[in-house]
Amino acid sequence: MQTDWDKLLEKLGIAKAFCDAVHREHAYTVSDEALLKMVNHLGFPLKKIEDSGMLLEKLNNRRWQYVLEPIYVVKAHDISFDAVLRESDADDFELELQSAEGDDVTVEYTYEKTAEKFIGTTKYVRLQIKIDANLAPQYYQLQLRIKDKNYRSTLAVTPQKCYVPRAINEHRLWGFAIQLYSLTSKRNWGVGDFTDLLEFVKMCHCVGADVIGVNPLNVLTHDYPENASPYASVSRLFLNPIYIDVEKISGYRADFLKGNEAELERLRQSPNIDYTGVYNLKISILRKVFAAFRKLKTEYTAFEEYCAEKGEDLEGLAAYQTIYSAYKDKVYNGWRSWPQELQNPRSKAVQDFCAAHADEVLFFKFLQYCAETQLRQVYKKVESYGLKIGLYRDLPVGLSKDSVELWMNESLFIKDCGAGAPPDVFFPTGQRWALGAFNPFALKEAAYVPFIRILRAAMEGAGALRIDHVMSLMRLYILPDNEKEEGTYVYYNFDDMLGIMALESHLNKCMVVGESIGNVPDGFIEKLHDRGLYSLSVVWAERWNGVGDFKAPYDFPKTAFCSVGTHDMAPLRMRWFGGDIETMYQLGMLSEAERHDQYKGREDERIRLLRVLDYNGMWPQDKPRQGDCLYGEGYPNGLTEAVEKYAAAGCSVVYLAQLEDIFGVEVLQNLPGTDRDKHPNWRRKLPVKLEDYTSRDDFNRAMDIISSERE
Repeated sequence: MQTDWDKLLEKLGIAKAFCDAVHREHAYTVSDEALLKMVNHLGFPLKKIEDSGMLLEKLNNRRWQYVLEPIYVVKAHDISFDAVLRESDADDFELELQSAEGDDVTVEYTYEKTAEKFIGTTKYVRLQIKIDANLAPQYYQLQLRIKDKNYRSTLAVTPQKCYVPRAINEHRLWGFAIQLYSLTSKRNWGVGDFTDLLEFVKMCHCVGADVIGVNPLNVLTHDYPENASPYASVSRLFLNPIYIDVEKISGYRADFLKGNEAELERLRQSPNIDYTGVYNLKISILRKVFAAFRKLKTEYTAFEEYCAEKGEDLEGLAAYQTIYSAYKDKVYNGWRSWPQELQNPRSKAVQDFCAAHADEVLFFKFLQYCAETQLRQVYKKVESYGLKIGLYRDLPVGLSKDSVELWMNESLFIKDCGAGAPPDVFFPTGQRWALGAFNPFALKEAAYVPFIRILRAAMEGAGALRIDHVMSLMRLYILPDNEKEEGTYVYYNFDDMLGIMALESHLNKCMVVGESIGNVPDGFIEKLHDRGLYSLSVVWAERWNGVGDFKAPYDFPKTAFCSVGTHDMAPLRMRWFGGDIETMYQLGMLSEAERHDQYKGREDERIRLLRVLDYNGMWPQDKPRQGDCLYGEGYPNGLTEAVEKYAAAGCSVVYLAQLEDIFGVEVLQNLPGTDRDKHPNWRRKLPVKLEDYTSRDDFNRAMDIISSERE
C-alpha cells in the first residue's frame, strides 16, 4: 500500500529507485534524505517526510483553484481539455478560438462534468470540453467567457507525427557528422568557421552527400574562451562569435591585421585549437570592423532591423555579456556574485548600467548579427544546391548554469542542481554534466514557451535536428550541486514535450532525431517512433543483446540516423588499438582490473567485427583481409573502408560518415567525465585541410564506397 510519501513522489515525478544501463543492470534505491531535498529543489517546501500528506493535499487541490491550465497540448484528431468552473456557471459559458494569425475560428464543442468539489460553501465542477472540429496543427489562443470575465490559455494542436521530408522515404541518404570548430583550412584563423561550413556544403554537393551534421553552434562564455564545450552554452538562442569569418564582414580591411600576422600564423599551425588566442584575436579585429561598419548606412540599417527583430532576447544577452565583462575580475561565481541590484535583469540598475555602456552592448549585438548573417548564407547555399536534408543541427540537453538563460529566468530551472547520467554501457562511471535543467512544473506554468523558443532557434535553417539525450523529454537524471549528495531521475510531461516537438517540427519543416545512447527506458524508442521522431544509432551498439555478434546491415534500425561512433567515442583506428582505454587508465579513470576487463572486451569486439565484415563481404577487392591483426600486428589493411561499407550498407534511413574515421585519427574529440586539465576536449583539429579532401586517396575511396552503398 502506498504511503503519502510514495504518492507525493509519484505526483512530483521523482524516482525512488532506478536501474543503470551497464551490461548487467544495477538497481539503485535513493535515500529518503536525498528525495526530500529533491522535493525542495523542485520548489515545493517540505521540512520533513511526515508532512507529506499536507503537501500532497495542497497539490491535489491546486487544479481546483484556476479555470484553465496555462497550455493544453492535444492531438489534432482528439481535441479536448478541462476547465474548472463554479457549478452555477457550468452551463453558461462561451468558448472562443483565435488562430496564430489572429483570425477567429468558429468551432462546435461538447462537454461533460467529470468531477465536483466544494471549496468553502461554493460547489465547483470540472468539465471536460471536446472540440468537434478538424483544426490545423498550430497554436491557438483559447478564451473561455463567463458573463463579464474572460479566461485565457494556449491550445497547442499537434500533428500525429513530426515532419518527415519525402526524400527520407525515396532515397538512401548519407552525409557527414562534423565538429565545425575542428575543420582546418588554408584561410581560417585557427578554428573552423562559417565560411568553412559554406565550402563544406559545396564539397558535399560534389560528392553526393545530402546531410551535414554539426555540433551545437550556440554562444559560449565571452570572457573565458577556454570553456569550449559546445554543450554548455550561455544561451541556446544565439550563436558563437568564434565561428565568424572576420574577413567577410562589411567594413573589414586587411590593414586591421597589421602587427598580428605572426600570431595568426601561430594559431593556424597550433596542433590543437587555442581558443583564447583565436577568440581574442577575432574580437580585437571585430572591434575595428564595427567602428568602420557603423559608417555604412545600408548595412547599419540592416543591423538595426535585426536588433529590433531579436528584441528582448538579444537585449538580455548583450546586457549579460557587458556586465559579465565588467565584473569578471572583481567577483567569482559569475552573475550570482554581481551586486544584488544587477542580479535582477529587469532592474533599473541593469538599465542604467547598459545605458552607461551603450557602445559595448551594441558591439555584442553586432557579434550576433555577423554570426547569424553568415550562417544564413550557409542556409541559402544548402537550398541552392538542393541538398535533401542539408544542415542537421544539434540541440544540447542543458546549458551552463552561469548563463544568460538562468540570469533572465532562473525560476525556470531546477534549483541548486545540474543534469547528468547514471552509469551506462559506454560510460560505466556515470556522468556529471552540471548543466542547468528545466524545472518541469515551471516549464508548464510558462506554457512551454522557453522550450518552444530554443526549438525554433535550433530548427532555423535546418532540415533535421538532433535532440541531445532525447530521454530528457521523459526524464532527466538530476544531481545536486553538492557532489556528496545523491541524484535521481525527475520526470517531465512526456506527452506534452513530444507534442510540442511534433508541432514545432511540422511548423518549421524540420525532422527530429533523438540521441538515445545510454540509459533508455523500456518502450521509450517505440514512443518516439509513434510520434515520428527518428533515433540515432552507432555501429558499436548494433550487437545482439548489446554484447553479442554484430548485426547484419539489414538488421540495423530503419528509423535511425546511423554512424560508426560519436564525438564522445574513440575514432575507428583509436578504438581498434584500445587507445581510449589506455587514455582513461592513465588518467586514473579505470583501475588495473577494469583496464584488463575492457581490453578483453575490446578484443572480443574486434573478433566479432572482423567476423561480420567477412560474412557480409565488406572488404575492398584490392584490399582483402590479411590476418587477424588482433595482437599488436598493426591496423588491418582495408579495415576503414570495410567498416564504412558495412555501416553505409545498413538499412537506416541516413548514414553519417565521420572524417576522423576516414583520416585515421587516433585521438578523442571529447572524453566525458574530464575537463581540459586532464584532456583537451573540443580542441582537436582535423589533420587534413578542407581544400585537400578531394585530392586524397583515402577520402575519395571512402566517398566511392559510401555513395555506391547508398544508391
